Amino acid sequence: MSQETVSYYEDFSEIEKKIWFLLTDAVKNRSSEFRTPVFICGNDKDLDGRVVVLRKADQQNNFIQYHSDIRSSKIEKIKNNPNCSILFYGKEEKIQLRVKAECTVNHDNEITKESWEKTGHVSRKCYLVTNGPGTRSEKPTSGLDNKFDNFDFTKEESEAGYKNFSVIRCKIKSIEWLYLAAKGHRRALIDLNGSKKFTWLVP
Repeated sequence: MSQETVSYYEDFSEIEKKIWFLLTDAVKNRSSEFRTPVFICGNDKDLDGRVVVLRKADQQNNFIQYHSDIRSSKIEKIKNNPNCSILFYGKEEKIQLRVKAECTVNHDNEITKESWEKTGHVSRKCYLVTNGPGTRSEKPTSGLDNKFDNFDFTKEESEAGYKNFSVIRCKIKSIEWLYLAAKGHRRALIDLNGSKKFTWLVP
């Protein structure tokens, strides 16, 4: 589809539809450019960003979520300041999304249990590290005990990682949309605080 004919060029409802298609598709589509956004949290003296993997997108309840080791340094940052920014960009789609959200850390509750059950035992490997992510080491290391430092372990053995598993749920407050088009870029803001409000912005 050419840039001149895309339905979401100047239509708020089509823009919103496209946004949630991209987010929900990214959860299941490993090749999606929107699957691995940059998550930014902290405060004005200590901002911190990293790439995360999108694990759920819920349009009805306006949230997205990803998984984390509960021992990660970002957990304390989120607890001190739950406000975050999440940046998505798709080179092929020529679409950028800037999401502002309020985060909740879930640990050992129904949300984490449901997500953990859906996580393959190979993907659970990163939660089996002895010390938390970012711990200093005197030599290069995976952080895993020898028995886990390969793929020769069972799903039952991977259950040991559940105590380190958390789900970060991000309640969306606003989404800023930018579409790059040869005939003229388009930029819009969807404010989800209270009643939904759409605003055009200068790109």
